[in-house]
Amino acid sequence: MSALGFDTSNYTASAAWTDGKQDKSVRQLLSVKSGERGIRQSEGLFQHVKLLPELYGRLDVDMNGVKAVGASTRPRNVEGSYMPVFLAGHGFAKIAAKSLGVPLYEFSHQDGHVMAGIYSCGAFELLEKPFLSVHLSGGTTEILLSRCEGINFTHKIIGGTKDISAGQFIDRVGVRMGMAFPAGHELERLALTADTAAKLPISADGTLVSFSGVETKAARIADETDGASLALGVLCCVRDTLTRAVNSAVKETGAKDILIVGGVASNGIIRRGFTENINGRVYFAKPEYSTDNAVGIAYLAYMAKEA
Repeated sequence: MSALGFDTSNYTASAAWTDGKQDKSVRQLLSVKSGERGIRQSEGLFQHVKLLPELYGRLDVDMNGVKAVGASTRPRNVEGSYMPVFLAGHGFAKIAAKSLGVPLYEFSHQDGHVMAGIYSCGAFELLEKPFLSVHLSGGTTEILLSRCEGINFTHKIIGGTKDISAGQFIDRVGVRMGMAFPAGHELERLALTADTAAKLPISADGTLVSFSGVETKAARIADETDGASLALGVLCCVRDTLTRAVNSAVKETGAKDILIVGGVASNGIIRRGFTENINGRVYFAKPEYSTDNAVGIAYLAYMAKEA
């Protein structure tokens, strides 16, 4: 038995297959014009509609064993959570499920990230107890108290950003430095060549963080600071700010298991800092499962059909 999954986030179109033990995933970043810091939802939806048939063809798996299809239909599992880009993946998943004669299961994009993390690091014990999940992506910086309930997760927001996300901070500074959007990987490559990190302020109030002020500071000193030093300073700022907030969440909730997911969590500098300084058992999605992908959605559909 196997399952398919589809996810159409703000900046990545993805399709995946899993039989519960192995998986295959194909994905494509959406095209963002040079110098731009994002794209409109209408443009993202248009690109997803064009990309999904190609990605589906590239999966190249045996469809005879597919017994379930999953799709991300919303950003989070809360009332009113909605983004137009998810209509593309949901619609394509409906067609795939109908063609295969199998059930369609609907999940949130956030649940896909959480399940991809659990699946990729083999931490299935987290499905049996409450845990902290830290979702770090281009649009989200949240610290959640999470629990698996049936085929979905429930999440209580414990903390997170008061303004822009960690990913937005990284991308905005990167674009300011002349990098292509999204800038995370290029910023990390530059940071690894630095001898010292530029000094940037940390803004953490308990479990809440802020990055808009430090973005302004980084932009102000960009022209007078070595690029590698600034890149390292940005990533160290994100690492240290979030470490403080997560440790506050551990103290507040008593939860000692912490799952780190989302594209920002694929950054090696940030990951090493979390491993060394967070007060608990830290689990990471493997880097290739940290960025937006449909593997978690496919696995959730597999679990739903098995239940």
